[in-house]
Amino acid sequence: MNKVSFGDVVRDVKVNVDRTNNPYDFYVAGDHMDTEELRILRRGMFSEPPEPGPAFIRVFKKGQILYGSRRTYLKKVAVADFDGVTANTTFVLETKDNDVFLQELLPFLMYSERFTKFSINNSKGSTNPYILFSDLARYEFDLPSITEQRKLAELLWAANATREAYKKLISTTDELVKSRFVEMFGDPVTNEKKWPTMTLKEVGELNRGVSKHRPRNAPELLGGVYPLIQTGEIAAADLYLTNYTATYSEIGFQQSKMWPKGTLCITIAANIAKTAILDFDACFPDSVVGFIAGKKTNQLFILFWFSFFQKLLEEQAPESAQKNINLQTLRELEVIVPPLELQTHFADFVRQADKSKFELQRTIDELEATYKSLIRENLG
Repeated sequence: MNKVSFGDVVRDVKVNVDRTNNPYDFYVAGDHMDTEELRILRRGMFSEPPEPGPAFIRVFKKGQILYGSRRTYLKKVAVADFDGVTANTTFVLETKDNDVFLQELLPFLMYSERFTKFSINNSKGSTNPYILFSDLARYEFDLPSITEQRKLAELLWAANATREAYKKLISTTDELVKSRFVEMFGDPVTNEKKWPTMTLKEVGELNRGVSKHRPRNAPELLGGVYPLIQTGEIAAADLYLTNYTATYSEIGFQQSKMWPKGTLCITIAANIAKTAILDFDACFPDSVVGFIAGKKTNQLFILFWFSFFQKLLEEQAPESAQKNINLQTLRELEVIVPPLELQTHFADFVRQADKSKFELQRTIDELEATYKSLIRENLG
């Protein structure tokens, strides 16, 4: 195995397009690329608004690698499967000689933990850190023989294909649950099945979280044993909030409130009407509302009911420094109230689907651990 520098075997392709005579239909921005996702799942079209800014001049070709040079801890590495244009802050990369270093192996090298750590440590700036290609070029790694590279690339792409198939199954399961809701209850926005309705405040307890102290992030409030949930964690959760990153101290707890496991959390600032159910007792700030169902409904039914109204509430939210809605708006929302037995059947279906998703995700995690280990063992 030979040790080589990244710049010895990889080039930064800098071909620019004249935007006044642009033959390309598509462009890729940073938010079109996802963390730890080797495919480009979204793209923009030059023929549709909004028009991308003047930095979008860098041409890429099918098979080349796009790498977000800003905030490289996001691990945005993607293989282009079409020709297009990207911003000049996105590297367009290819191997210099496919008989020395396989292009098919390049994205996995850049996906590795060691490469990411090197990129982060050599980035410049603090608010929006960025890496220069000249700094990336100094990264050293072990280069196997071309025969070993082909075998490794085949294994890694097969593992990635399996991972993508499982992720698609998770997405299909989510769609199935929402379809089941509509099949059982109809569209709750139009109430096409003419269910009786009640306001949200009438079907359960609804109150804001508590964070009396200002500023909310004062050091003396944090770092204890009381779980503290933030809006971003709710927005990123699936059905349940199963972990947390922040805690309140005794001082922090005294100015807040502990909500019980099973509480439905609803965001009302920044992320509007995003929902998740607590899997443990926790505190949350006044940018989150807690809902505890009464005898007419249940938490899982209300969670999915909210998914139909989330976009509407977000669009209606007044925007100052950030979007927000008030508690009264939520309290007066009209909820369809089918028979509780029917809601319970739906909740049972959701729980079963969630178990299936958990097993699928565990398989995905095992696959990712396996191919990260293969990269680490074979590419240094």
